[in-house]
Amino acid sequence: MFQIEKNLATPKQPRLVFQYARSEADIRAVQKLRWRVFAEEMGACLNSPEPGLDIDRFDALCDHLLARDTRTNEVVGTYRILNANQAEKAGGFYSDTEFDLTRLSHLRDRVMEVGRACVHPDYRSGATIAVLWSGLADYIKSHQVQYLMGCASISMIDGGYAAANIYRQLADNHLAPIEWRVFPKCALPLERLEVAGLVKAEVPPLIKAYLRVGAYVCGEPAWDPDFNTADVYGSPLLTPFYEAIGCRKITVILRKIL
Repeated sequence: MFQIEKNLATPKQPRLVFQYARSEADIRAVQKLRWRVFAEEMGACLNSPEPGLDIDRFDALCDHLLARDTRTNEVVGTYRILNANQAEKAGGFYSDTEFDLTRLSHLRDRVMEVGRACVHPDYRSGATIAVLWSGLADYIKSHQVQYLMGCASISMIDGGYAAANIYRQLADNHLAPIEWRVFPKCALPLERLEVAGLVKAEVPPLIKAYLRVGAYVCGEPAWDPDFNTADVYGSPLLTPFYEAIGCRKITVILRKIL
């Protein structure tokens, strides 16, 4: 399993490091955090074999990036990474369960998928995301990845109106070239969710951050009934993405957005 750890701390922040899960205990800590955020906080209906842990069939094959507070040893943030070799063993990327990715078939051997991103409520700051992004940058460099892809979720607590509005905003300026378009298997009914005069919804901060480093939105969102979210599929080109997320630039970007 890929192993690395580094730290990024400031005098006013807890000492945080990024690591990759190196033991079953690390993976369970990640799954416990995901359960807390997705099930307890967001109300997702997780079909997990063990209550209190967010577990699915991809976990055993993935690399798990985590942010750890070294003062308490607590896992406070995570991303799940599925590279091309792991996806082949899994029978596809997680995103294949939500989207038809046929038009991206020629990129599969150069892709790394990220997902299941979450941060402990007490650590939701630019510093924690910066630590995690530093980990992503090192993984990208070490594995010579060219494309980063994955689903970014938008809450549907209002029935999907804000999600539809946000997608329209993203599509205006950030839609991928047509040859990179993907198609949702369970589409959000965008036309039904159009409301005249609806106040422009706020794009989630993490999606803003992805856009700032060159992400594309690859098509209309899919509805994820378990999480009750609208998922948009994004694909930042990784050469500019990697160059953009050196530690100093991460901090500047996130201070402007979060």
